[in-house]
Amino acid sequence: MVHKFKSSRQEGNRQEATGIERSEAVERLEPVRSKRSNCSNRSKAPRLTAHAFLLLLTLDFFNPVTVTPASAQEPFYKGKTLRFFVGYLAGDSHDQWARTYTRHMGRHIPGNPDFIVQNMPGAGSMIAANHVYNLTKPDGLTLGSISGALYYAQLTGRKEVKFDWPKFAWIGTPERSAHLLFMRSDSPYKTLDDIRSAKEPPRCSATGVGSSGYDIPRLLDDTLGLKFNIVSGYPGGAEQDLAIERGEVHCRAITIDTFFGREPFVSWHKKGVVRILVQTSRVRDRKVPDAPTIFELMDRHKTPPEKRRLATVYLGVIGFGIRPIVSTPNTPADRVKILRDAYAKTLADPDFLSETKKRGWELNPASGEELEALAKEVIDQPPEVIAWLKKLLGK
Repeated sequence: MVHKFKSSRQEGNRQEATGIERSEAVERLEPVRSKRSNCSNRSKAPRLTAHAFLLLLTLDFFNPVTVTPASAQEPFYKGKTLRFFVGYLAGDSHDQWARTYTRHMGRHIPGNPDFIVQNMPGAGSMIAANHVYNLTKPDGLTLGSISGALYYAQLTGRKEVKFDWPKFAWIGTPERSAHLLFMRSDSPYKTLDDIRSAKEPPRCSATGVGSSGYDIPRLLDDTLGLKFNIVSGYPGGAEQDLAIERGEVHCRAITIDTFFGREPFVSWHKKGVVRILVQTSRVRDRKVPDAPTIFELMDRHKTPPEKRRLATVYLGVIGFGIRPIVSTPNTPADRVKILRDAYAKTLADPDFLSETKKRGWELNPASGEELEALAKEVIDQPPEVIAWLKKLLGK
């Protein structure tokens, strides 16, 4: 907002007019004098009534000469620090994205605030989600990077859920990526048929329910009859990487973008340490041309229509992406808008894009408004879908 300031002559005329208004206001009011003042030889200056005094204060308050322009006030975020909670360990892809945001996002927020990244891993980012929802002030100074699949836990009534998914203040997501499942190449499970016929199912790592590592193997079991032993409870991605290297587990499900966007997956893929067995996209991703999609496999194995339909509902989580950004419920709408706008500008920032290109990250963002609408939609499911999700997720 641009303020138009008056010239000095206009200001003098304005002050003179204001003074006349005050004099006329005083003259219209009957001065109050005590009997003692009538007999006194002192000055006969009139005294103001309480009403006249209040009128003068009102005129002065609304005098444009004395009113401070709203635009002269400092931005709310000036001198402030935003705390960015990441539901995964340092070094995980969520953490890397969050720290990259914080190097660029501040300059797109009026006041250019500072950022602090705080890792709060555990339970597939459930701990961080509960913390942001319940234990932070709704002042626009909190952001959280959580799993886009956590709403499954709410739908199935898991007791550890302490949030209402649609009530988060949704800021945006950088990508909407399908998943893949990879397997150690030296394991006995070279193909999906090997998994189907194995006496001992392969072990897949996961942080917990609501994470792709947990849910995707369960989905493959329910729709294609592929059995897996899920080893959950890992704090984050780095611990699961070590579990793969040590041979504690054979497989893991993650997003396609993560697999091709960070180490050690890039090196593992180039060196043939792991092989990709299946992906959850509707059509084969150009980066994974040789791995079949779950939809191809459901056609091949004649998965019943009701299970195909439910699988489609489950895979709708792709709309949130793997790492949506949220803020505290009931944050003032104007601050939510500031954060959403800043986030969108960050994703288009040339310096930010230069970093993402170097890291091999691909952007396919969704706005906070889109996520807000999707959050309301996905949480409203009929009983039969909720019953299937409970079965799928082992509730």
